[in-house]
Amino acid sequence: MVNFSLDGKVALVTGAAYGIGFAMAKALAEAGAKIAFNCRSQEHMDKALADYKAAGIEVKGYICDVTKEEQVKEMVADIASTLGPVDILVNNAGIIKRIPMHEMEAEEFRQVIDIDLVAPYICSKAVIPGMIEKGGGKIINICSMMSELGRETVSAYASAKGGLKMLTRNIASEYGQYNIQCNGIGPGYIATPQTAPLRERQPDGSRHPFDSFIVAKTPAERWGTPEDLMGPVVFLASGASDFVNGHILYVDGGILAYIGKQPK
Repeated sequence: MVNFSLDGKVALVTGAAYGIGFAMAKALAEAGAKIAFNCRSQEHMDKALADYKAAGIEVKGYICDVTKEEQVKEMVADIASTLGPVDILVNNAGIIKRIPMHEMEAEEFRQVIDIDLVAPYICSKAVIPGMIEKGGGKIINICSMMSELGRETVSAYASAKGGLKMLTRNIASEYGQYNIQCNGIGPGYIATPQTAPLRERQPDGSRHPFDSFIVAKTPAERWGTPEDLMGPVVFLASGASDFVNGHILYVDGGILAYIGKQPK
């Protein structure tokens, strides 16, 4: 029987106050895991805790800046002492700045790299010793389609996600001998409150141009939903994926496989 159960496992999902992080944490909880998450503000924490409570999920929340190594160490140590050592790490926290490269300040570029690439390194580094001691673990990096594709205005984001793809493969290579599997999930375009303005109907009732572009480029002919990521994260967190390592699972409705429709 395929083992998708996460009973007794401890999962840390970074940036899981809302959106796809919240959906993935919910999926892991429903599969039996104990959940810890972080965010960077009390406002987001209060709302997230209320949302988890409404969903019937017990969680432990931390206000922690995952780019700060000492804060991450303290969070991981507290999780170990209260819930148990981390078995599953989902490096979900991230930002994007849509700025043409020639207009972007170097400091803005560094900020995206710091949060989207350096933070997953810091968090992974913090949990790996405990995983080695325990005899195994799962690290799941949220890599994005932009680890494969370029697009205007996202030079920093694409650079970070491409780096995260290779960090994923390197963790798999370096720590596979300890029964640690490190894989990535590459979401496509996901319908969240943050992307809602790109899907609003125009005054004449037509689709937003970007909405039309994404639907035309996706064989599924729709945006993804946070729920579309729930099955993949449980698979990669569970014993069902024990011989899957260094893989990026693209959950994109087929965009990366598709050249697009011929213009009429």
